Amino acid sequence: MSRTGLWDSHAHLDDEAFNEDREQLIAQLEQDMDGIVNPGCDAASSAVAVELAKKYPFIYAAVGWHPENLKGIPADYLQQLAEWAQHPKVVAIGEIGLDYYWKENEPKEVQKRIFLEQVDLAKQFDLPVIIHDRDAHGDMLELFQKEVHGVQAVFHCFSGSLEMAKELAKRGYYFGFGGTSTYKNAKKVREVMQYIPKELLLFETDSPYLTPVPFRGKRNNPGYTEYTARNAAQVLGMEFEELAAIATANTKRLFKKIK
Repeated sequence: MSRTGLWDSHAHLDDEAFNEDREQLIAQLEQDMDGIVNPGCDAASSAVAVELAKKYPFIYAAVGWHPENLKGIPADYLQQLAEWAQHPKVVAIGEIGLDYYWKENEPKEVQKRIFLEQVDLAKQFDLPVIIHDRDAHGDMLELFQKEVHGVQAVFHCFSGSLEMAKELAKRGYYFGFGGTSTYKNAKKVREVMQYIPKELLLFETDSPYLTPVPFRGKRNNPGYTEYTARNAAQVLGMEFEELAAIATANTKRLFKKIK
């Protein structure tokens, strides 16, 4: 077991923010973390995620097309994802979802179609999906109530309402909590954390983004998962070690290809 006993269930180590010190950082993370799941956001980042997973035993990959990256998506994109999905170190399809925040993103109907195509692919390969949901809570919930069935999911960096969380938890979906849960103004996120069953909770960083307190404003990295988890243990009135063990078991249950 690593120093923390934790998994970072969502980190973008492929990001250019890590170009200067990626190998040194990963060497340290191998001591600190039990494991890391690195989701892709398009063809290039998914390819790097797979290469990192091949190179480092404690890193696993997810592959997918993020809703911000759908312009010019190749017609045969599902074929490429299907090839990667068969690799033993590819544990999920993601990061996929809906993003209505950026007006330059593809129209809502295009986002929904490509999202559902990727969900169907995940189902074919018996893989879970990693969900990005930004300013699209109503449509995302409706899709999961009416059209998404037979696939497991984690709502990465969950930012929806408690009512939405109740609906998703009822269906057994997982929730990823990262640096935002440590922010002073994130009362709603902590309220959801306190409500959901402990067996549906995962920790993540979304590195290099969303750095937790006390490092907010600096580059995030998977080692900072510990600060989110320690803060969560305080919020939930639990021992850090107990919560870390629960979150790690949850991560392995969801991403069942992890050895």
